[in-house]
Amino acid sequence: MTTLAILVPLVWLAWLAVTEWVPMFPLNDLAPGNVGRRLAAAAINYPFPLLIAAGVALHQTWSLATATLLCCLVAGGHLWNWWVPYFRPASAAQRETYLRDYARTLKILPTAGHDVVIDVQHMVVGALSLLMLATTLAATLTA
Repeated sequence: MTTLAILVPLVWLAWLAVTEWVPMFPLNDLAPGNVGRRLAAAAINYPFPLLIAAGVALHQTWSLATATLLCCLVAGGHLWNWWVPYFRPASAAQRETYLRDYARTLKILPTAGHDVVIDVQHMVVGALSLLMLATTLAATLTA
């Protein structure tokens, strides 16, 4: 389980890096005008899976607890930024970001009546976030 708990965050990171930097429309919409926002998002998001993988690899009580906490922050951030705005009215900033960067991307959820609709790219991020949390918890509980 430890090996899987180390690999899943790296897969999460790879998915994010590929979908944020390799044009694959309609999976992503990499307009030249959003490079600065993508760099900022990378600076914020990319350290998390590396720290999680390192925490699991160290396999110490403190490092596993830290990795689990970081997984909770990642999953919570994903829920807050995508699922909460989908099920309730989104803020003006969330609507602006969505319209600018994600309105044309591939979606499978109903869009009618929703200010922000999670796209396939971020649905995969969410699934990997949950898998990362599950494998990190399993590695922590079997330590």
